Amino acid sequence: MHHRTTMAGFAGALALSAVTVPASARADDFSGDIRITKVVVNGGKDIVLGTTAVKTFTIAVTATDDSGIEVGKTAPVMWHTPLPNGDAYGLVMPHDTAGKCVRQSFTTTTCTYTLKIDPRIHPQDNTTAGTWTVRALALANDGDYITRDSAARAKVLRASRLTVDASPEPVKKNRTITVTGALTRANWVTYKYGGYTGQPVKLQFRKKGTSTYKTLRTVTTDGKGNLRTTTKATADGYFRYSFAGTATTPAAASAGDHVDVK
Repeated sequence: MHHRTTMAGFAGALALSAVTVPASARADDFSGDIRITKVVVNGGKDIVLGTTAVKTFTIAVTATDDSGIEVGKTAPVMWHTPLPNGDAYGLVMPHDTAGKCVRQSFTTTTCTYTLKIDPRIHPQDNTTAGTWTVRALALANDGDYITRDSAARAKVLRASRLTVDASPEPVKKNRTITVTGALTRANWVTYKYGGYTGQPVKLQFRKKGTSTYKTLRTVTTDGKGNLRTTTKATADGYFRYSFAGTATTPAAASAGDHVDVK
């Protein structure tokens, strides 16, 4: 069964995080001079999800107050765009709500939390690929508090795959080579990889003995995500396809397929 999490569970996240915030506190609200100065998700890298594997990542929250930050009383959660009723898709909470806290100075502390996102639980469907939001809270030793509803944003993307096959092999010099391939990406509804249609993909070639690929042309994937084009065999080397990525899908490059030119 495909279970989903919503923002309705956020109160539970607060309880699990042992953060006591006055009932009057609202999103982007604070009391006193406490501040959340930095939030880093997954070390600044995109979170890429396939169809089965659970992805482990971190959120690091840095907060500062003149009295110091109460250790274990910060809390991040990550979620997707809210629905009209205020709920949100894919609420992701820390695995260990205590986190690992390091005091940078008397006033400033950074707490790092480990979270897990499951492609079969957290994404509502394929439309939730893209930007997710992090909500962060912190409590100071003197009772000051802060909650930031949009403390940071992170990309959660559908994993991509790209293949290539150049034939015939071997081939006589200046003869035509056909280069096929396929661009696919994770589908969070069927839990399979499906063709990514209508996408520009670069056909590239690296001459044997060199280290740099050069772009020969751009090919567009068909209605099933397949690629097919022809080119001349001019020298021994490697053909590959390269995809730049989109707002919902990361960049990908196939392995190089060696062609022996006689």
